[in-house]
Amino acid sequence: MGLGAMGGGIARRLLEAGHAVTGWNRTRARAETLREAGLVLAESPGAAAASADVLFTMLTDATGLESIADELVAALRPGAVWADLSTIAPDESRALAARVQSTEAAFLDAPLSGSPATLAAGQMSVMVGGDRAAFERVLPVLEAIGPKVTYLGGNGSALVMKMAINLSLVVQGMSFCESIAMAEKAGIDREAAVDAALKSVIASPMLCYRGPMILDGRMPESPFANVALQQKDQLLGLRLAAELGTPVLFASLANELLTACRTAGLEDRDWIAVYEVFRRIGGVV
Repeated sequence: MGLGAMGGGIARRLLEAGHAVTGWNRTRARAETLREAGLVLAESPGAAAASADVLFTMLTDATGLESIADELVAALRPGAVWADLSTIAPDESRALAARVQSTEAAFLDAPLSGSPATLAAGQMSVMVGGDRAAFERVLPVLEAIGPKVTYLGGNGSALVMKMAINLSLVVQGMSFCESIAMAEKAGIDREAAVDAALKSVIASPMLCYRGPMILDGRMPESPFANVALQQKDQLLGLRLAAELGTPVLFASLANELLTACRTAGLEDRDWIAVYEVFRRIGGVV
């Protein structure tokens, strides 16, 4: 369920691994290209779920997930496993797991760490929370999505870990941007600065695919995660930290910079466009 940039890429990898895949997307036209690869397009979420041994959902937020949840729960087959890949709050995910408990199926939270580029390269990371036996049953299918699969504990635990990773990810990207902006103001060519940083000890998989986006003409037309989407995830993490009573000082500042991106009219661009905020603050011309 959900065949956007990430969901569609996941469906394609499953098809390439030899699985029979049925899919549904709210905007049907966006999924048409996958039919050529062998995807069967269902008319409704329930129709897709009724035939599935493993059900994946990849939707933008809890509201989208909730809009089809009743239909999916009613259609789940005995022994089926519903693995939700969406990034939602852990308590929202646990509530869904409780609803699935009344059936003969199982529910896992299985958020991803990566991007469409990571997925296409076969390097996607999958974190999983929920029943251990259900996890073991679907592990071969998860490994078709990406080779880095980690079981973290009961329902909601994978989403807690996803929140923690996302907070760190945005802080790292913003620290990179402010450093490159400083180097550029000092007279270093921006492309040379990015090249040097990505050859240094601060390089990470995320910076290697996202860092070059700050160069002229390199920002993707379809963002991996635009400012609005990334701030949605950032606020989920900050809310969880507040509930736990744990300080997240750098992540809080990073959220303010995402707000600055929105104010600067960058909301629909990939969030690494925060580089433009640092350039404006620093007077880089």
